[in-house]
Amino acid sequence: MKLYKLLDERKIPYKLYPHSEVHDAQHLAEVLRIPGRNVAKTVMLYADRGYVCVLVVLPATARVDLELVSKCLGGAEVRLATQAEIAAHCPECEYGVLPPCGSSLGMKTIVDQSLAQHEDLFFQGCSRQEAIRMKYNDFISLERPLVTSIAQHTTVADNVRYVHGAS
Repeated sequence: MKLYKLLDERKIPYKLYPHSEVHDAQHLAEVLRIPGRNVAKTVMLYADRGYVCVLVVLPATARVDLELVSKCLGGAEVRLATQAEIAAHCPECEYGVLPPCGSSLGMKTIVDQSLAQHEDLFFQGCSRQEAIRMKYNDFISLERPLVTSIAQHTTVADNVRYVHGAS
């Protein structure tokens, strides 16, 4: 299901931010002029030897901790999905782009608990030239994810500028 159609059908308020092309969440934070810890990136994993797809959502400044994900999935073997595997599961999106809505793709979603400290959630839309801003609580209501610790937080300095009118 198209992401925007899902949000509209569920009456979830969101705002689109067109921007110059970016290829990762940290650069998205830079073009939006917000801290990377406020931007969510999505990583697709395969668990149980490839039989289960899982989306993990974490801050742009963090890395997914595969051991923590494995533990929260009961010790399942997990691996990163390839770009081709992502494209096969999300054909409506530009190649390599994956919004954090696993439920619309029939996948379990796991969110790093550090994102809960932010009122708003920013993430890549369906292309490399658009971002979406929505309330964190609306995202949780939409996805009903498992919220736990799954990230290795880095010491990367965050960009401290903000989206015009978004603060």
